[in-house]
Amino acid sequence: MDVERTSLPGIGLRHVVTTERGRQLGVVSHRTGRRDLVVYDKHDPDTCVVSVQLTGEEANALAELLGTGRVVERLAELNRQVEGLVTEQIPISAASPYAGRSLGDTRARTRTGASIVAVVRNGQVIASPRPDFVFQGDDVVVAVGTAEGAAAVARILTAGE
Repeated sequence: MDVERTSLPGIGLRHVVTTERGRQLGVVSHRTGRRDLVVYDKHDPDTCVVSVQLTGEEANALAELLGTGRVVERLAELNRQVEGLVTEQIPISAASPYAGRSLGDTRARTRTGASIVAVVRNGQVIASPRPDFVFQGDDVVVAVGTAEGAAAVARILTAGE
């Protein structure tokens, strides 16, 4: 799918995608952080028929909803394509030594060679969490690596090894 990117001087950026059925959808990213979700007229792609103004937080929530299934699909596809690569889903209990601590504190990648690529919290996927991301009880951590590496991440997060 192609994404058309247009600079809007004084406003920000506009990204437009065309669906398989020929509908054009756009997102106008304002410099203020506001986002406008835009649906263009099917017969006149220069005419906007619906515009929904979103705050930065609302835009992030919508992006997570739209992207949740795609992250899981892509990880599953990677597992099928790359021999020896596994995905481990690791639940974090309130008793975990890392509940309330940051991803960086685990040093998981350095210690295991596996990567923590996402965290599922309250049904929402947080993709590519940063080192300052703080784990909570009931999070589910998604680690990718060799079977040994992913198992080592699980031991770190559950037993504090």
